[in-house]
Amino acid sequence: MTPAARLAAAAQVLDQVLAGEAAEKALIGWARRSRFAGSGDRAALRDLVFDALRRKRSLAALGGAMTGRGLMLGLLRAEGRDPDTLLTGQGHALPPLTPDERQAGRPPAPGPEASDMPDWLWPLLLDSLGDRAAQVATVLQSRAPVMLRVNLAKANPGQALAALAEDGIIAEPDPVSGTALKVGDGARKVAQSRAYLEGLVELQDGSSQATMDELSLPRDGKILDFCAGGGGKSLAMAARGGAQVMAHDIQPARMKDLPARAARAGVRIQTLETAALAQAAPFDLVLCDAPCSGSGAWRRAPEGKWDLTPQRLVELCAIQDGILKQAAGLVAPQGVLAYATCSVLRDENEARIAAFVSAHPDWRQIAVRRWDPGPSGDGFFLAQLRKG
Repeated sequence: MTPAARLAAAAQVLDQVLAGEAAEKALIGWARRSRFAGSGDRAALRDLVFDALRRKRSLAALGGAMTGRGLMLGLLRAEGRDPDTLLTGQGHALPPLTPDERQAGRPPAPGPEASDMPDWLWPLLLDSLGDRAAQVATVLQSRAPVMLRVNLAKANPGQALAALAEDGIIAEPDPVSGTALKVGDGARKVAQSRAYLEGLVELQDGSSQATMDELSLPRDGKILDFCAGGGGKSLAMAARGGAQVMAHDIQPARMKDLPARAARAGVRIQTLETAALAQAAPFDLVLCDAPCSGSGAWRRAPEGKWDLTPQRLVELCAIQDGILKQAAGLVAPQGVLAYATCSVLRDENEARIAAFVSAHPDWRQIAVRRWDPGPSGDGFFLAQLRKG
């Protein structure tokens, strides 16, 4: 496909997304209808679609319309490229600009539009981040880095880097964590590389790795990953050895790949149904990586930024309160309750800890840390609490 044809395909997919279809579903549908497209075309199309979704408001302003065509026009203008070279109407290209389109478009207004945030969310971001809000919003307009975690149960960073290089994947250690590698060239090869297939590395965000580094894992005893999802944090904790790691999720299907991932990583992780938690308790460490807005990771899932509503945020906060209350009952005396989110919003972070401690005065916060989205990873929050 030519660059002009890719631009036209992206505009088509974006129109479907703007009409309410999930981006991944729209991209898969396009690929099935477009058997002529190669892997490079599919990758380029995906990049165009997600670049546009990250910057939907500002690009619509520049392009003069909240349409797939308008977003692609806005992207070209943002990049300083001449639209007339790609919107030619020839072959599979988009039609040429109309006189109205040449006059349309303007610089995005300062504040939420230029920062690509919903109007209602901007004050919350300012309250949560203060003078860092604009910088964080700017980071969320760009692509996230591809980060790997070295599996210390099988390799050290040097061995992992050498194995990746065998498959043409160039990475380098990242200071966010002693296990973190940032991929430069060859990111799309990772899933088929020997280093990945043999369990020397796992795909894991840098800030997520740093979050695990902050936890003081018990040398013996038991750890529960209470909201395990796919089990990335369970694998990271198990790789450090010592304690027995168990994983639970309210939707067990999310953990379906965890046994195979654990076998590949050379670690043991026991999965628990909700009904089995009480019998397995108490735990020396209970980690709650709670469901959240994902605001710290909107580079990876930009639709979440536009789909979040005030009502949904209230619902998420209530879910987070419930998780903390339930998980606290599973912690051993002198054990640690750890609460984490990939959110940058105070409502989901400090406010939830304050509400929990207010309702449970026998618990106290012993540590807290934030990570803003940046060159090494997503936005994360971690608070650790102990009873007594």
